[in-house]
Amino acid sequence: MKKRYLVVALILLSFVSLFIGVKDISPWDLFNLTDDKVQVLWISRIPRLISIIIAGISMSIAGLIMQQLTRNKFVSPTTAGTEDSVRFGILVSLLVFADASSWVKLLVAFAFALFGTFVFMKILERIKFKDSIFIPLVGLMFGNIVGSITTFFAYKHDLMQNMSAWLHGDFSTIMKGSYELLYISIPLVIIAYLFANKFTIAGMGEEFAINLGLNYKHVVNIGLVIVACVTSVVILTVGTIPFLGLIIPNLVTIYLGDNLKKSLSHTALLGAVFVLACDILGRLIIFPYEISIGLMVGVIGSGIFVYLLMRRKAYEQ
Repeated sequence: MKKRYLVVALILLSFVSLFIGVKDISPWDLFNLTDDKVQVLWISRIPRLISIIIAGISMSIAGLIMQQLTRNKFVSPTTAGTEDSVRFGILVSLLVFADASSWVKLLVAFAFALFGTFVFMKILERIKFKDSIFIPLVGLMFGNIVGSITTFFAYKHDLMQNMSAWLHGDFSTIMKGSYELLYISIPLVIIAYLFANKFTIAGMGEEFAINLGLNYKHVVNIGLVIVACVTSVVILTVGTIPFLGLIIPNLVTIYLGDNLKKSLSHTALLGAVFVLACDILGRLIIFPYEISIGLMVGVIGSGIFVYLLMRRKAYEQ
């Protein structure tokens, strides 16, 4: 798929997204906007569109980085315990810093996400059986352990309902003033692009990277910091979007290969287009109500994930 087609699709879907909602606004109204329609656009529709695009780009790239560093196509923040660690961090911030600002919650969530991701990488180093399915299963088990601890303390302190509602992926609550943390992802994506070639070399293995003069551990640490920070920002602002960092890099790899710098922009664009398409579909299926992005991406993403598994099995035979 050529990049220009993704750009055109993103522009068209972005335009469509602005005019879908309970408040009836048509493209022709742009030439004669009333005050209430201007407020709907600037306070709700445009912030929602920006948050969809940033979340789609950043989570897709986070998944691509993790897959490159672990040399496994089925590893992502979802299957490496990163998202579960973020949720645990958010719970701790609610318990310890009840009246804390979003920045404090972000720092605590980032610290837990980074620690959880490092633990997963350490587990990965000790695993001798490097099967591509076995490693994400280990990550899922690790994530379930962290998730169980989170659930225990959430029930104990009567925060389970709050956590479940808050951390479920949903763009309907995005308003002006509630999504600006997502802008942190933009410089992180730029850093990821600048380090793309180094991530590619690091993905070839520690010995190979060191022989080429690369500071392997330094590069891996930078990649994990980007993944942890991006995941924390997106979950704290939007909620969990399952499968996104898993399926988008795999789809891009099918037609572009494993060169990170070559596939980074395609992954970013496809991630944004995919999330935007799912969001529009979720708003139209039971209009004027809407299906959350977490559910839409979960259903569609799980189907694509099954396809990727079957495709891999067919190529192995």
